[in-house]
Amino acid sequence: MASKNTVCLWYDGTAVDAAQFYAETFPDSAVGAIHRAPGDYPDGKQGDVLMVEFTVAGIPCIGLNGGPHFKHSEAFSFQVATDDQAETDRLWNAVVGNGGQESDCGWCKDRWGLSWQITPRALLAAISDPDRAAAQRAFDAMMAMQKIDIAAIEAARRAGAPG
Repeated sequence: MASKNTVCLWYDGTAVDAAQFYAETFPDSAVGAIHRAPGDYPDGKQGDVLMVEFTVAGIPCIGLNGGPHFKHSEAFSFQVATDDQAETDRLWNAVVGNGGQESDCGWCKDRWGLSWQITPRALLAAISDPDRAAAQRAFDAMMAMQKIDIAAIEAARRAGAPG
Protein backbone atom coordinates (compact mmCIF):
# COMPACT_ATOMS: atom_id res chain seq x y z
CA MET A 1 0.00 0.00 0.00
CA ALA A 2 1.67 3.20 -1.18
CA SER A 3 -0.75 5.83 0.12
CA LYS A 4 -0.27 7.35 3.57
CA ASN A 5 -4.01 8.01 3.94
CA THR A 6 -6.47 5.34 2.83
CA VAL A 7 -10.24 5.18 3.26
CA CYS A 8 -11.23 2.00 5.12
CA LEU A 9 -14.76 0.78 4.41
CA TRP A 10 -16.40 -1.91 6.53
CA TYR A 11 -18.24 -4.79 4.84
CA ASP A 12 -19.97 -7.92 6.05
CA GLY A 13 -18.02 -10.43 3.96
CA THR A 14 -18.64 -8.69 0.62
CA ALA A 15 -15.61 -6.39 0.26
CA VAL A 16 -14.32 -8.14 -2.88
CA ASP A 17 -17.73 -7.97 -4.59
CA ALA A 18 -18.01 -4.26 -3.78
CA ALA A 19 -14.46 -3.52 -4.95
CA GLN A 20 -15.05 -5.37 -8.23
CA PHE A 21 -18.28 -3.46 -8.83
CA TYR A 22 -16.59 -0.10 -8.17
CA ALA A 23 -13.68 -1.02 -10.46
CA GLU A 24 -16.07 -1.96 -13.27
CA THR A 25 -18.27 1.12 -12.80
CA PHE A 26 -16.16 4.16 -11.96
CA PRO A 27 -13.28 5.57 -14.04
CA ASP A 28 -9.79 5.45 -12.51
CA SER A 29 -10.81 2.52 -10.29
CA ALA A 30 -9.20 -0.89 -9.79
CA VAL A 31 -8.98 -3.86 -7.47
CA GLY A 32 -5.56 -4.42 -5.91
CA ALA A 33 -4.26 -6.95 -3.43
CA ILE A 34 -6.57 -9.31 -1.59
CA HIS A 35 -5.43 -10.20 1.94
CA ARG A 36 -6.57 -13.36 3.69
CA ALA A 37 -6.85 -13.74 7.45
CA PRO A 38 -3.78 -15.40 8.98
CA GLY A 39 -5.99 -16.86 11.70
CA ASP A 40 -9.56 -17.12 12.92
CA TYR A 41 -11.26 -13.90 14.02
CA PRO A 42 -14.71 -13.12 15.46
CA ASP A 43 -16.49 -13.02 12.09
CA GLY A 44 -14.29 -15.27 9.97
CA LYS A 45 -11.88 -18.10 9.70
CA GLN A 46 -8.26 -18.42 8.75
CA GLY A 47 -7.95 -18.05 4.97
CA ASP A 48 -11.13 -15.96 4.55
CA VAL A 49 -10.75 -12.66 2.70
CA LEU A 50 -10.07 -10.15 5.44
CA MET A 51 -9.20 -7.06 3.36
CA VAL A 52 -9.11 -5.97 -0.25
CA GLU A 53 -7.16 -2.99 -1.54
CA PHE A 54 -8.94 -1.01 -4.23
CA THR A 55 -9.14 2.42 -5.79
CA VAL A 56 -12.37 4.33 -6.47
CA ALA A 57 -12.04 7.28 -8.84
CA GLY A 58 -8.40 7.64 -7.83
CA ILE A 59 -9.03 7.36 -4.08
CA PRO A 60 -7.19 4.51 -2.34
CA CYS A 61 -9.45 2.34 -0.22
CA ILE A 62 -9.41 -0.80 1.88
CA GLY A 63 -12.48 -2.99 2.13
CA LEU A 64 -12.48 -4.72 5.52
CA ASN A 65 -14.68 -7.79 5.97
CA GLY A 66 -15.37 -7.00 9.61
CA GLY A 67 -18.78 -8.62 9.99
CA PRO A 68 -22.31 -7.32 10.61
CA HIS A 69 -21.47 -5.00 13.52
CA PHE A 70 -21.24 -1.67 11.66
CA LYS A 71 -23.27 -0.29 8.74
CA HIS A 72 -22.53 2.50 6.28
CA SER A 73 -24.42 5.76 6.71
CA GLU A 74 -24.95 8.96 4.77
CA ALA A 75 -22.39 10.59 7.05
CA PHE A 76 -19.82 9.29 4.54
CA SER A 77 -20.26 9.41 0.78
CA PHE A 78 -18.23 9.44 -2.39
CA GLN A 79 -18.93 12.49 -4.54
CA VAL A 80 -18.25 11.75 -8.20
CA ALA A 81 -18.17 14.73 -10.58
CA THR A 82 -19.67 13.99 -13.98
CA ASP A 83 -19.08 15.87 -17.23
CA ASP A 84 -22.44 15.39 -18.95
CA GLN A 85 -25.88 13.79 -18.68
CA ALA A 86 -24.73 10.55 -20.31
CA GLU A 87 -22.05 10.01 -17.65
CA THR A 88 -24.47 11.05 -14.89
CA ASP A 89 -27.06 8.58 -16.16
CA ARG A 90 -24.53 5.76 -16.59
CA LEU A 91 -23.11 6.02 -13.07
CA TRP A 92 -26.49 6.62 -11.39
CA ASN A 93 -28.10 3.73 -13.24
CA ALA A 94 -25.18 1.42 -12.45
CA VAL A 95 -25.37 2.10 -8.70
CA VAL A 96 -29.17 2.02 -8.46
CA GLY A 97 -29.59 -0.81 -10.97
CA ASN A 98 -27.23 -3.11 -9.06
CA GLY A 99 -29.48 -3.36 -6.00
CA GLY A 100 -29.00 0.24 -4.89
CA GLN A 101 -31.51 2.90 -3.90
CA GLU A 102 -32.34 6.34 -5.22
CA SER A 103 -32.23 9.26 -2.85
CA ASP A 104 -32.58 13.03 -3.24
CA CYS A 105 -30.42 15.77 -4.76
CA GLY A 106 -28.12 13.47 -6.74
CA TRP A 107 -27.52 11.02 -3.90
CA CYS A 108 -27.98 7.28 -4.18
CA LYS A 109 -26.91 4.27 -2.19
CA ASP A 110 -25.26 1.11 -3.49
CA ARG A 111 -26.38 -2.39 -2.51
CA TRP A 112 -23.76 -2.45 0.26
CA GLY A 113 -25.27 0.68 1.85
CA LEU A 114 -22.51 3.09 0.77
CA SER A 115 -23.73 6.54 -0.30
CA TRP A 116 -22.76 8.18 -3.59
CA GLN A 117 -23.29 11.70 -4.85
CA ILE A 118 -23.41 11.60 -8.64
CA THR A 119 -22.85 15.31 -9.20
CA PRO A 120 -22.67 16.95 -12.62
CA ARG A 121 -20.10 19.73 -12.87
CA ALA A 122 -22.90 21.80 -14.43
CA LEU A 123 -24.83 21.58 -11.14
CA LEU A 124 -21.86 22.86 -9.16
CA ALA A 125 -21.43 25.73 -11.63
CA ALA A 126 -25.14 26.57 -11.48
CA ILE A 127 -25.44 26.70 -7.69
CA SER A 128 -22.22 28.76 -7.56
CA ASP A 129 -23.46 31.27 -10.14
CA PRO A 130 -22.47 34.83 -9.09
CA ASP A 131 -26.06 35.79 -9.99
CA ARG A 132 -27.54 34.70 -6.64
CA ALA A 133 -31.09 34.52 -8.04
CA ALA A 134 -29.93 32.16 -10.81
CA ALA A 135 -28.05 30.06 -8.24
CA GLN A 136 -31.17 29.92 -6.05
CA ARG A 137 -33.36 28.79 -8.98
CA ALA A 138 -30.87 26.05 -9.85
CA PHE A 139 -30.65 25.01 -6.20
CA ASP A 140 -34.44 24.88 -5.87
CA ALA A 141 -34.66 22.72 -9.01
CA MET A 142 -32.02 20.34 -7.60
CA MET A 143 -33.91 20.01 -4.32
CA ALA A 144 -36.86 18.47 -6.20
CA MET A 145 -34.72 15.89 -8.04
CA GLN A 146 -33.33 12.47 -7.33
CA LYS A 147 -30.95 11.89 -10.27
CA ILE A 148 -29.77 15.29 -11.50
CA ASP A 149 -31.21 16.46 -14.82
CA ILE A 150 -28.66 18.89 -16.23
CA ALA A 151 -31.08 20.39 -18.80
CA ALA A 152 -33.62 21.14 -16.06
CA ILE A 153 -30.91 22.71 -13.87
CA GLU A 154 -29.75 24.92 -16.75
CA ALA A 155 -33.34 25.88 -17.62
CA ALA A 156 -34.00 26.87 -14.01
CA ARG A 157 -30.76 28.84 -13.92
CA ARG A 158 -31.73 30.79 -17.06
CA ALA A 159 -35.42 31.24 -16.12
CA GLY A 160 -34.99 34.81 -14.92
CA ALA A 161 -32.48 35.89 -17.56
CA PRO A 162 -33.52 38.56 -20.06
CA GLY A 163 -34.42 36.93 -23.26
